[in-house]
Amino acid sequence: MTELVIFDCDGVLVDSEPISIRIDVEMFAEVGVTVSEQEVIDRFVGRSPELLAQAVEEQLGHPPPAGWEERGERRLRRAFEAELQPVGGIREALDRISLPVCVASSSPPERLRFKLELTGLYERFAGRIFSATEVANGKPAPDLFLHAARRMGVDPGACVVVEDSHYGVLAARAAGMDVLGYAGGVISADALAGPRTIVFDDMRSLPGLLS
Repeated sequence: MTELVIFDCDGVLVDSEPISIRIDVEMFAEVGVTVSEQEVIDRFVGRSPELLAQAVEEQLGHPPPAGWEERGERRLRRAFEAELQPVGGIREALDRISLPVCVASSSPPERLRFKLELTGLYERFAGRIFSATEVANGKPAPDLFLHAARRMGVDPGACVVVEDSHYGVLAARAAGMDVLGYAGGVISADALAGPRTIVFDDMRSLPGLLS
C-alpha cells in the first residue's frame, strides 16, 4: 500500500525544464562552450546545478570566470518570473490526491521555494520540501528519496516517486521505491521506462495511477 507520494519539482510540478535548458545553453555559450539543448537534457536534467559549473571547468581547463554562476542565476530567475507556469494538469491532480505528499528535488532550497511560490504551489507542500543539498549524494544516488521518506516517517517500500528525469527514476529505483515516470515534458518515455516504473504523459491521469 502506498503511504507517501514523493514529487520531483522541475518538470513534474513546475514547467521549468525548457526555460532552464535554454538558459544553460546560453551560459555555456557565454564562455565559448557549444552544447545543444539535447546534450543539456541528456547530461544535466534532474541533477544538481553545480554539475554545470564542473562541466564548464572540464571543458575550459579552469574554473568559469568570476560571477558567471551568479549571472546565470539572475538570468534564470528573470526568465522564471516572466514565463514559469505549473505543469499542465498538476493542480487538478493534486486536488484529487488524498495520500500524504512531499517534494524531493535537486534544486537548492531557496530556488525551490521561489519556483513553487511563483506557481502558487508552495503552500501545498510547505514543511515537506527536501533538497539534494541536505544529503551527501544527489540523483541518481538514492540518498535524497531515502532522506525524504525518513523525514516523513514512511518506509521506502511504501513510497511512490513521481519523476520526469532519467537520473531521478534511477534514484527512486535505487531507493527501493516504485516510480511514476512523467513523459509529458522534455524526457522521452524510453528514457524513463524500466523496472518498478509506470510511464505516463498526462498529469490528469496521476490520481488514477496512484489508486
